[in-house]
Amino acid sequence: MHPTRTPVVSLELLLDATTESHLRAQWTALAEAGLSSMGAHTAPSNRPHVTLVVRPQIRAMSRAELDAVVTLPLALEIGDPVLFGSGDRRVLARSVTPSAALLELHAALHALVGNDGTDAAHTRPGEWTPHLTLARRLRADDLPRALRILDETARPEGSGHAEATVLRRWDAASATVTDLVD
Repeated sequence: MHPTRTPVVSLELLLDATTESHLRAQWTALAEAGLSSMGAHTAPSNRPHVTLVVRPQIRAMSRAELDAVVTLPLALEIGDPVLFGSGDRRVLARSVTPSAALLELHAALHALVGNDGTDAAHTRPGEWTPHLTLARRLRADDLPRALRILDETARPEGSGHAEATVLRRWDAASATVTDLVD
């Protein structure tokens, strides 16, 4: 393991190409304005995604186990911007409506990987807020400008529909991603 990499593994939903392109355009607009943006992270693994599980380790799962709980594509509804955190720096994200199907998938994946008590608190069933991160460490006083940029690059009214098309595993320690279900 690389000494500076965090031993974190996550299961994430990737999005349809149109939605991913739109979110990347918002990342770019924030970055071009000199604001914090996920677009600043240029690793190929950096893609818009909805995180479902985060913990230090996730056991290997067979395709049959995954197919029993994951059906893709999964309809998603992307909503308004949300903020996480406190203090001078915040995470800016787009909310994802927690539909019954999304909540069922979330719970089923947690049941499949087992409860070993190491889940990141913000991903545990009952504590999870599905979202798509736009910026980390955004200065609170930059929020009005960031929101104006998001408004300027917003999709037309009523077009928050998206699809989750891939379930992937991201391993921070090895810096690898593996598509599990597509």
